Amino acid sequence: MPIEIRELQIRINVNEQNQNNTTSNTSTERDSNSSREKKDALVAECIEQTLRVIDEQQER
Repeated sequence: MPIEIRELQIRINVNEQNQNNTTSNTSTERDSNSSREKKDALVAECIEQTLRVIDEQQER
């Protein structure tokens, strides 16, 4: 007998705080710099894709 799923809920909690308080400051700073670089790269990619979509819509 088949099962039908009518509703699916997915929750994700994002916490930017470092869970391990025993790490040294240098590794925490390195992690935060790496994290910031990743975020900047993601934002740049999003902007690029958004502008590409806008250009495609204007060409039509």
